[in-house]
Amino acid sequence: MTNRSKTLYTGVTQSLIRRVREHKQGTGSSFTSKYKMDRLVYFERFQDIHNAIEREKQIKGWLRIRKIAVIVSVNPAWRDLSHEWYARHEFQPAAGPGAVTCSGRPRT
Repeated sequence: MTNRSKTLYTGVTQSLIRRVREHKQGTGSSFTSKYKMDRLVYFERFQDIHNAIEREKQIKGWLRIRKIAVIVSVNPAWRDLSHEWYARHEFQPAAGPGAVTCSGRPRT
């Protein structure tokens, strides 16, 4: 996960969609809430949680420049890979004036 300032956060979850939603809503963790992490720019999938935790530890041990290189290798524009997951369908009614979607964009 990242934010406008490109602060980086690495974590493990059993439900990526749920966890990203929590981070976007500011309830995922104190770190992601404090730094307003709202963009999923990289992820890996594992069948075994032990392998995922080992990979998380490995990535957390890297220098920032190496983490950025991995992100850029698959997502050079740092596009939010979860953006479409939470998009409002065009026929879904807006929640009212000033309502905000999980992506932080005002509903129309």
